[in-house]
Amino acid sequence: MTGGEGREVVGGGYDLPEPTAEHVAERTGMFGAHDTGDTSGYGGLVRTVTMPPAATRPYGGWFDEAVDVLAEVLDEQGVAFGDAVERVVVFDPRRRTADAGPSADAELTLYVARQHLVAVCQALRDDQDLRFELSLGVSGVHFPEDAGRELHAVYHLTSVTHARRLRLEVTCPDSDPHVPTTTGVYPTNDWHERETWDFFGIVFDGHPGLARIEMPDDWPGHPQRKDYPLGGIPVEYKGATIPPPDTRRQYS
Repeated sequence: MTGGEGREVVGGGYDLPEPTAEHVAERTGMFGAHDTGDTSGYGGLVRTVTMPPAATRPYGGWFDEAVDVLAEVLDEQGVAFGDAVERVVVFDPRRRTADAGPSADAELTLYVARQHLVAVCQALRDDQDLRFELSLGVSGVHFPEDAGRELHAVYHLTSVTHARRLRLEVTCPDSDPHVPTTTGVYPTNDWHERETWDFFGIVFDGHPGLARIEMPDDWPGHPQRKDYPLGGIPVEYKGATIPPPDTRRQYS
């Protein structure tokens, strides 16, 4: 495979896990309520929570070249690709056969070990064959059943040069919710990391001013986590309160 300026890239020289979907949990009901507090009518809903499987080669389109170039750049920095990238995931809702090329809706996601996040971002931004110059933001996800990886931070990158999009995903445990800041590579992530800290409690080490951005400074907890209470929280406006779910109106 040939990259920019005559670069020769040979793929497959690194080890990744076999493509198996990981079962995390079975969820019932809606909104985290497990008793009479669920008044949504979805009490019988059962959903399976799984982590996506690693993709197998060929990934399709430009995905193979991008992964190979990243592996080469990391190797030049003394970082093994298999240590930095835990798995490569390709999601393509329109792809029906293995030999079909990726559709315009295909998404490439790299699951990155948090200690190598900054190095991966630097390589994705600076290499001439990658050039993911723009980060569109950082968002959080909470999987309380995913033991040791309960908190996920997701980064949405865009290459203006090559008109491509890429996602990075990093995990950390509830017991050690720390991820290095990427503001040194993507300054626009400043407020996005603050929002993710505010709502999910992920601490971005090295951030220039990590503080709440939506909730009051003294607000307890992080309200978009799935273990956050649904009601019974005092509201400052005129002393009003939000009643707990099990005291709200019941529907039959």
